[in-house]
Amino acid sequence: MRVAIASDHAGFILKEDLKRLLDELAVPYEDYGPATDVAMDYPDSAAAVAQAVRTGHVDRGILICGTGIGMSIAANKVPGIRAALATNAEMARLGRAHNDANVVTLGGRTTAPDQAREILRLFLSTAFDGGRHQTRVAKIAQLESGPGSTRTTRT
Repeated sequence: MRVAIASDHAGFILKEDLKRLLDELAVPYEDYGPATDVAMDYPDSAAAVAQAVRTGHVDRGILICGTGIGMSIAANKVPGIRAALATNAEMARLGRAHNDANVVTLGGRTTAPDQAREILRLFLSTAFDGGRHQTRVAKIAQLESGPGSTRTTRT
């Protein structure tokens, strides 16, 4: 497995910590920046990592901003990306097992480093369960085809 990792200025310190964990786990990664904690716009980092995942250049992505919310919103605009904000290990596990999340987002200001390392370990080690979840993931992919592509009428 190969991963891409990036942050904005608010997630820079946590990104550097998680890179050390990736080194310990011998997981190859590409750092999409930034190189310092100078202020920058998180959508730029989200787009770079999401495109790397989308094209298959890497298998999974890791994005860190202040809360993880902005990165999640931005990454999920890229077709084929299922970015999951994980604030605890169970969310990371279920994001992979049930949603086949291919990007995890974290909050540099809201997630303790030990907790972030646990989240990342589970995100990297959990397989997609498939089965009934595959149907749901396929419906998510249909949403990318545009409005009305999965319209359901209830009476």
